[in-house]
Amino acid sequence: MSYSYRYPHEPEPRLTESYPLVQRTSIRFFRRVTSSWRWLFHEIGARGLYMRDTLRGLSEFDTVRRETIRQMRIIGVDSVPLTVICAAFIGSVMTLQTRHQLFAGVELSLVGLATRQVIILELGPLITGLVLTGRVGARMTAEIGTMRVTEQIDALETLAYDPLAFLVVPRLIAATLMLPVLTILADAVGVGAGFIIAVTATDITAPEMREGLRLAFGTFQIVYSLMKATLFGMAIAVVCTYEGYITSSGAEGVGRSTARAVVIASVAILVLDAITAFLFAPFLQA
Repeated sequence: MSYSYRYPHEPEPRLTESYPLVQRTSIRFFRRVTSSWRWLFHEIGARGLYMRDTLRGLSEFDTVRRETIRQMRIIGVDSVPLTVICAAFIGSVMTLQTRHQLFAGVELSLVGLATRQVIILELGPLITGLVLTGRVGARMTAEIGTMRVTEQIDALETLAYDPLAFLVVPRLIAATLMLPVLTILADAVGVGAGFIIAVTATDITAPEMREGLRLAFGTFQIVYSLMKATLFGMAIAVVCTYEGYITSSGAEGVGRSTARAVVIASVAILVLDAITAFLFAPFLQA
């Protein structure tokens, strides 16, 4: 199945060089603008059709179930060490930086508050999403892209398998479910590492750190973090599987698709992060 556009009845455009010299600059400009908008709407439409076909593949439960469990292990369980390492260092650095930037006379319990807020609301889900884009998203694109250029996807269609149900839907479900789980782990490890570093490497006492961690805490802050993680997981799966699915031109095409998928998915995560903050930040105050 291809998501490229064709216009079989569209006449060939007249060459820009065939127009009078004084008209060529304006014609060239408007043609570039038209081509850009045409490409934009094509990309939106192609991804919309891709999502439609992917959602239709959810109905093939027997095809999806076993592969989904395997992908949950690859995306979730195998990513635990990397998630723990990143979260531990981020929590430690955040605590040290906050403590050493405080002015004299400021309550030291604010270190715990700042560490908790930054880790749970921002860095926990964001860093987890960006790290897994490189680890998991690139793998998705490379796997599906290699299957495309070696005609394995065409073989699945010949055997009456829906390639989207077999390849894309399990990865989408697994990423959507496992990113929140990994984010919970990253939040806990980041806050815990910050607590340990604050007590052992600075002059902050354990009661002061606990007081800061409890200050102005609300349940919606956890919900907000998990909401971000869910959106990030969906973005990684949709972008990376799509780029792999439309791969062409052999091994070189797989490399280009993988690089493009990581860049687009990273930008999509940052955009979703900004949109989520804009919509829900007013509700975060306990």
